Amino acid sequence: MEILRELKALFGPRLLTKEAELAPYESDALTAYRERPLAVVLPERKEEVVEAVRICRRHGVPFVARGSGTSLSGGSLPVRGGVVIALNRLNRILKLDPKARLAVVEPGVVNLEVSRRAAPFGLYYAPDPSSQPVSTIGGNVAFNSGGAHCLRYGMTANHVLGLEVVTPEGEVVRLGGEGLEGVGPDLHGFFVGTEGLLGIALEITLRLLPRPEAYHTLLAAYPSLEAAGEAVARVLRSGLLPGAIEIMDRLAIEAAEAAVRAGYPKAEALLIVELEGEREEVAEGARRLAEVIAESGAEEVRVARDEAERQAIWKGRKAAFSAVGRLSPDYIVQDGVVPRTRLAEALREIGRLSEAYGLRVANVFHAGDGNLHPLVLYDGKRPGELERAEALAGEILRLCLRLGGSITGEHGVGMEKRAYLAEMFSPLEIAAMEEVKAGLDPLGLANRGKVFPPKEEAHA
Repeated sequence: MEILRELKALFGPRLLTKEAELAPYESDALTAYRERPLAVVLPERKEEVVEAVRICRRHGVPFVARGSGTSLSGGSLPVRGGVVIALNRLNRILKLDPKARLAVVEPGVVNLEVSRRAAPFGLYYAPDPSSQPVSTIGGNVAFNSGGAHCLRYGMTANHVLGLEVVTPEGEVVRLGGEGLEGVGPDLHGFFVGTEGLLGIALEITLRLLPRPEAYHTLLAAYPSLEAAGEAVARVLRSGLLPGAIEIMDRLAIEAAEAAVRAGYPKAEALLIVELEGEREEVAEGARRLAEVIAESGAEEVRVARDEAERQAIWKGRKAAFSAVGRLSPDYIVQDGVVPRTRLAEALREIGRLSEAYGLRVANVFHAGDGNLHPLVLYDGKRPGELERAEALAGEILRLCLRLGGSITGEHGVGMEKRAYLAEMFSPLEIAAMEEVKAGLDPLGLANRGKVFPPKEEAHA
């Protein structure tokens, strides 16, 4: 094929076409979806990314950008007959300016590496998805990742100052800049969260924050998920603004304990609340938090006495997703949002749905902003169980919509949730989104088939 000859001339041995070479790229973290690409290219410079996009455009071949492949929605699934542009080798931090509190990075830089490099200057990068030891900034930008501390600090979009992007037409453009206050429309904010549909980020300018002077990390055990959910409402009504509020249920606790031995108490639900900031502010907040938790019916309360205990608490929470693999051969990680005031109601209904479908559901979520991450456990070797698990996961999304929430908080729509887009948005709203996509990508090459349902599904 002519396109393969052109790619070979550009990438040499960094063009992968053999079956064994392509196999690692045929799915992302949502392994229920698999597709073999035509080829994978491994650029090492942004100019090679640009030229790869231009080659794909000349031949009308779709392309998908991929980082570490941690997407949980099928967002980086290859397109049949298409090219995967793997960005892991573009992993340089190009600039770190402690005075301006910013970093300019390539898309393959791992999230946690930014904070490691900024640490000597007393700075860090705030968005902290559970995948931060492996997920890349480019992927975080594509899906507007959040993490445990998004309640106080917001999502990726709140920390991106500027972007250099190659569009699906092969044009290189700069969006935003290095200042906190831009002039004109927020084009870089528009690009964040578009799941690779509008091009590929080549360079990303990130805002860095001063590392908090003090932390206060509290762990509270509750007799039920609903009680933990009610405690979240109490904390937020008190006027406190924690850095993070997280909940784990019994199944997630068991899995995390088996995996990393975090030392969690046995309970139906655990609530993690972390305050951070200046020492006096944190000390006053800790007193108020203790009062609120004392009134919330907690069965056991622990406070991290030092950084080692704080890290142990977070190690269990961060490991929860992968640790659930110890409880079940397969699971679906769902991602929906409900208003915080209806959190307890949502948890009760998820429990009812779990019983109705005869499948266990482990709950791990960012309680502070109502971002649920129920994990539906199933065995794919049992006939019909995957379909039942997908149906249950879909019912949870519909529950989120009924309660006034969203079908996604930070994992994106990708392949997994295409069918539910029309349940959240009107035909007119979806048409407007599709017009934007068509205007910037008339051939439909960038991450083809993602987000928008096929026409037959959209009108079913």
